[in-house]
Amino acid sequence: MTDRGSSAEQRLRATGTAYVRATVVRAQPPTSALPGDSAVVLADGTIDGFVGGQCASGSVRVAALTALRDREPMLLRILPDSSSPFPDVPGAHLVVNPCLSGGAIEVFLEPQLPAPAVRVVGGSPIARAVRQIAPLVGLELADEDGGRAATAVVIATHGGDEAATIRAAVADGAGYVGLVASQRRGAAVLAETGLTETELTRVHSPAGLAIGARSAPEIALAIVGEIVRELRTGGLDVPAGEPAPVRQAVDPVCGMTVVVGADTPRLSVGDEEFFFCGPGCRDRYAAKVGA
Repeated sequence: MTDRGSSAEQRLRATGTAYVRATVVRAQPPTSALPGDSAVVLADGTIDGFVGGQCASGSVRVAALTALRDREPMLLRILPDSSSPFPDVPGAHLVVNPCLSGGAIEVFLEPQLPAPAVRVVGGSPIARAVRQIAPLVGLELADEDGGRAATAVVIATHGGDEAATIRAAVADGAGYVGLVASQRRGAAVLAETGLTETELTRVHSPAGLAIGARSAPEIALAIVGEIVRELRTGGLDVPAGEPAPVRQAVDPVCGMTVVVGADTPRLSVGDEEFFFCGPGCRDRYAAKVGA
């Protein structure tokens, strides 16, 4: 059993990058993959790790991009032909890859999306309490000076140019912006922002659920609770970055869909360029066309 994707996953999580964890859960000889072999697949189709030979990896690459797009896990069954005596699993996504050198594998594809990140602006007791409570419910803290995109921004400065801070948070794409202020002062600050009515729907002032909070920890709890409510029921999304455009092509020999990348086997015939799941298909096509 291997864990080849662990170091890569640590780097991806640290940068808030979406990816797919691919793990071989069943393998039938003579496939080169073993149960427990794993890899990570990025949004551009790059694979880091091992989940089988080039043909099997190609099938994993294509299916992983679908799982990442849909944000849903997938059990992928890769068979050398449709009559392969590999026990069926209801609900699995089946791919027949005629280029496999025999055997069959099942790979579990699990999208790993960035955890919601909260940027807390200010050094007040409420701000410090939000920073303490947020990680307890799975929220990550984003640097106040930028870096990773924040799902939510909490402004607990109790003064300063709060209107400018709100505008910047909205412009950066935060789906939740919470202003710690009284209802009267908050209304005055929002009037200074110049935001549209649509943009103002993302701004919560006073920030936090109405739980009768009085102390700084209670107010912080109300704010974190409001962020969680928006994530679970309010449609607040976690920015995962725009996926890079991915080019796909159909192997003219075996009919498999392949992701075109720097390492994709290819062949130029006249003015056309063809892409293949592996060197075997490329060589067969080259022999066919006399290239």
